[in-house]
Amino acid sequence: MTRQTLQDLRLPKALIGDLARFDGAEDAVFLRGDVTVENGRVTGMIPAPATDAGGAILLPKFTEPHCHLDKCHTIARMGHTGGDLRAAIEAQRADKANWTDADLRTRALRGLSEYAAAGTRLVRSHVDWGDTPEPPRAWSLFLELASDPSGPALHLSALTSIPQMVDPAFAQTVARAIPEGHALGCFVYGHDGIETGLRHVFDLAARHGLPLDFHVDEGLDPALNGLEAIADMALATGFDGPILCGHACSLATRAPTEVARIADKLARAGIFVCLLPTTNLYLQGRRDGTPIARGVTLARELSTAGVRLVTGADNVRDAFCPIGRHDPIRSLELAILTAHLDPPLDRWLRMITTDAARALGADPGLLNGAPLDTLQIADARDLTGLISGAPLSPISLY
Repeated sequence: MTRQTLQDLRLPKALIGDLARFDGAEDAVFLRGDVTVENGRVTGMIPAPATDAGGAILLPKFTEPHCHLDKCHTIARMGHTGGDLRAAIEAQRADKANWTDADLRTRALRGLSEYAAAGTRLVRSHVDWGDTPEPPRAWSLFLELASDPSGPALHLSALTSIPQMVDPAFAQTVARAIPEGHALGCFVYGHDGIETGLRHVFDLAARHGLPLDFHVDEGLDPALNGLEAIADMALATGFDGPILCGHACSLATRAPTEVARIADKLARAGIFVCLLPTTNLYLQGRRDGTPIARGVTLARELSTAGVRLVTGADNVRDAFCPIGRHDPIRSLELAILTAHLDPPLDRWLRMITTDAARALGADPGLLNGAPLDTLQIADARDLTGLISGAPLSPISLY
């Protein structure tokens, strides 16, 4: 058995699954001490004197729960100058004429490289399914990238729409094309046939053992209520796989009693909600002057109701958002600012680590028992420093 010690580190208590084996000194939201390692895995912590140069933060590598590697890094070749969600959809659709195999692969690898540099271990990318039930070329190419173990693990979600999934033949063809470990996704936006489409999506996900991932209510019209329809379907079917709902912008326009009702259903169904502040801030609430609506969902109310939250980069430098970074810490920083996610910050750190992984149906990566190659060191002494962009290093460089 190989044993080693990592000296004088801080571990966020919120990311430790079994505190009984970690006997460090209490230090705000951390335990501080020497971390014990056996056979390349963290086994606990022992008390040790603090050192002037020590006290860096040990934490899991990050998880990106929602991005679009098929669209990223396309804005420079567009004449697109802004607009709302519909304008972005049309501009991106026009750009698909440029989506050759080489173009898709080059841009996706660039995005994955950026995630790796930002300390990310797991990425879920949505892939536009297109107008036919057969898999698009991007899906096949990205499955090849997902088989490469050298970078972050890549999970894909097939991005379909409710009108498509109302057709049982279309829905079945899509579901059969999704390998284990990847997800069935759907765009839900006030369409006709939402109940029928969701029924097909849930039934097929249960049959094929697939996680679910929804773009839902990406607008500020209070009549948009796909979020509650998804929660109702989850409760009615007893679906036991992970369900992730991104955007949920219209929740911010609902009456408090409606918000409480919907949040309760989400919590009981175990549904994760993903904040996507960059794209929602850029596209939502458009008017002639400066927008006054933030466009982000009601994160604090959802959290108070027991709904687990995650946050993602969403669109990076494409028609939906002309700026952005493939960097989970940057996404968390922006979520904290836009949704007023106040300290203590350890509960929000879960949005890009343990809870983000759970939302994808992956191992949460808790610190106890974690392999060293899934962890990283932040050159920070508190969470404000970490989330503000402290340098990160793999364990081998510590």
